[in-house]
Amino acid sequence: MKQILPNIWQWSWFSDEKELNFNGLLLTIGEHAILVDPPPMTPEAQAVVRRHEPIDYIVLTNRDHLREAPVYQAEWHCQLYVPEADAAQMEVNPTKTYKDGELLPGGVWVIQLKDQKSPGESALFVERSRGVLIVGDALIGHPSGALRLLPPEKYADAAKAKESLHRLLKYNFDSLLVGDGVSILAGAKHQVEQLLAVSR
Repeated sequence: MKQILPNIWQWSWFSDEKELNFNGLLLTIGEHAILVDPPPMTPEAQAVVRRHEPIDYIVLTNRDHLREAPVYQAEWHCQLYVPEADAAQMEVNPTKTYKDGELLPGGVWVIQLKDQKSPGESALFVERSRGVLIVGDALIGHPSGALRLLPPEKYADAAKAKESLHRLLKYNFDSLLVGDGVSILAGAKHQVEQLLAVSR
């Protein structure tokens, strides 16, 4: 667990199957402490999270990033937020579902992305002087410093999936924090523009 930006910590769990890090985030925004897409934590990572108790919310970006959320929801007695469009396919009873354009606690904006691997796939935007965009499976940080999409077979229509990501460029962000791979802490919008320009 390391602090990667002001008020944002990240921890990782390496997936042998995907050969990528699965990342979780701890956000402290105002009086709220929020976990995003939490993979398994080491004892050291748990100790960092405990220093920021109470944990108020766990937010999932898509149905496939349930990860250790039920375990940590029980441990920290916090609320679980999941995308409304994915909730029916998840083996969990969320406290609340969210949808596109919603403002979540702590000032986190929801950007639902069409034609992705799951119908509820959402990015989370934290507005600050240097904006932060959080994605689940919409973009993969691989190789380090670059971005890619999931393999084409993961989508019903890979071209539509890529086209829908142009919506992200409407937001002013410098950092892109990815659920899978390596996050880009500065200059991230340019990297997204480069990736999407290939399709035009």
